[in-house]
Amino acid sequence: MEQQKDSQPKWEAKVSTTLHKASADQIFSLFKDFFGLNKWFPSLSTCYGIHGENGEAGCIRYCTGFSLPPERGGGATGEAPVSGWSKERLVAIDPTERILSYEMVDCNIGFKSYFSTVKIVPNGVDGCVIEWFITVDPVEGMRLEDLVNKYDVGLQGMAKNMQNALTSS
Repeated sequence: MEQQKDSQPKWEAKVSTTLHKASADQIFSLFKDFFGLNKWFPSLSTCYGIHGENGEAGCIRYCTGFSLPPERGGGATGEAPVSGWSKERLVAIDPTERILSYEMVDCNIGFKSYFSTVKIVPNGVDGCVIEWFITVDPVEGMRLEDLVNKYDVGLQGMAKNMQNALTSS
């Protein structure tokens, strides 16, 4: 059974959103605060650095609050989902191209492997597009469509929070 799981192809997904009142440079400056994701991502209650310098390749953050839903029907025990945690390492950052990549190094939310790249692309004079690319091993008890939806909802909320903060300051 385990061999079949290992032979499954990785899930790859992309979610994106367009902002009309925040430039690519403004939004990337918020993403560079790798240890401050909880300021923007709606479901994260905590995010802080546990290794290295914030925003430098190799640094690691600890995040809590994100969780993947149990299998439909509440799972075998019927227990509520446990608040998730993850440790994530910033793999690469390119301020000129406004790209950052990170990986999960440990978590309790079902990912066996996780790699993500965020790219901020200029769009018009004062706008930008946030593109979030995700590559993971299939997650037990989940469909790819459900995972994509969860990330899309999170990105929409995060983008709204970022844009609101920039336009109100």
